[in-house]
Formats: sequence, C-alpha cells, structure tokens
Amino acid sequence: MCEGQDGRTYAEFVRNRRNELLERIERAATSAGRSADEVTLLAVSKTVGIDEVRVAFDCGYRVFGENRPQELKRKVGVARTDPRLADARFDMIGNLQKNKINQVLGNAACIHSVSSKTLAEAIATRAWRRGLRVRCLLEVNVSGEQSKSGFSPDEVRDAAQAIMEMEGMAVEGLMSMAPASDPDAARRCFSGLRELRDELADRTGNPLPTLSCGMSGDFEIAVEEGSTLLRLGRIVFDPAFGNE
Repeated sequence: MCEGQDGRTYAEFVRNRRNELLERIERAATSAGRSADEVTLLAVSKTVGIDEVRVAFDCGYRVFGENRPQELKRKVGVARTDPRLADARFDMIGNLQKNKINQVLGNAACIHSVSSKTLAEAIATRAWRRGLRVRCLLEVNVSGEQSKSGFSPDEVRDAAQAIMEMEGMAVEGLMSMAPASDPDAARRCFSGLRELRDELADRTGNPLPTLSCGMSGDFEIAVEEGSTLLRLGRIVFDPAFGNE
C-alpha cells in the first residue's frame, strides 16, 4: 500500500486507527457499566477492494460488511482461496432485493437487513430448499424516517414470532440506523431498539443477543445504549475521515 502524506503506510494508519477505536469503545462501554468484550467491530468494506480488506484483516479485523450481493459474493470467493483470509467473516448489511437472495445465501455469515415479513419468507424458502439455516437480524426503522427501510416497531412486534418459526431462519437480533448528525435522536433510536429487543425477547423466549447499531458518527452513543455490533466504514478505511 502507498504511503500517506505523513509518511505512514496505509497499514500503519489502519492499525493505529483500530487501536484508537478500541480505546473509544472501551471508554464508552465503561461509562455504561458494560464490558467492551460485548461489542464486535464490523469493518464496512463496501467502498474498498480486497487489498484493503487484507490490510484490515492483518491489523486485527475479522468481521466485514458488504451492501451489494455481487460484491459480497466476489470478496467471499477471493477470501475462500486466500489462506490469509481464512477466518474472515462477511455479513450482508445493505438492502436486499428478493432477486438477489441466491447470491447472498451461502456467502453472508449473517444478513442484517431482513426488512419485511415478505423478504423473510423469501429468504427462508430458498434457504430451506438448500438445506441452510440463515443467521439474520430484523431491520427496524425505529426513528420512523421515510428514507429508511425496515419494519416499524409495531410491524416487528406482529411479525417476529412467525419469522422466528420459519424453517431456514435463525433470528439473532435487531438492526437499526439512527438519523445522521443528531446525537440526541441517535440516542433515542438506539435506546428504543434495545427496549424493543428486550420486549420481543421476553415475548418470544428468543434472547436476541445481537443489536447491530452504531456507525462512524455515532458509535460511542450506540455502545452506551447497548449495541453489540458496530458497523464502521469510513472511520476504519479513510485516512481523511474526521479531517474534512
């Protein structure tokens, strides 16, 4: 990899940034009475190539996220032939159309974006036919923004039990995205997602251990409110992030 303007290699930048992120996660977790060990850091690799993924893997990242099925399939295919990436995990984090499901099955370790009962049924049917049980999260539009996809809180209350009973599905938790550049709204979104998870876990008997929320601009708030999986992209891979 090329050197940055300050003379550091890209690998040095990624490694140093990861250490900074882990320190910030530790502080946020401690302030909330949590252990940072409860939080997984997912590197959103949708804007970078496989070379950058290799660098991130060498620096300690193990979980990566893609939002396009074709690119997910491509990167997983490369990883499966590269001993250096043998332990890499790739999740599907973007909107998933029904005609793209087959590209994701068998490639994504977890689908974060099950945004409707209809989509869940389509995934479950195709997974069952292939003898698969798909790890997934239910995407909930907690903030109610029209620009965001996902179940409304009431919709997920109505659909969760039926989805959990579908052959081929293993629902592990909930996912949400907060409004951008609004810390107070982000906190309300993340706390609302946690409270909804607790309600659904009590109602269904499924502990729903995964809360996927928190991105580059709000991950510390997410940790304070109970996130167990952070999706960080630009702050992981872009040396210019925070310097604009």
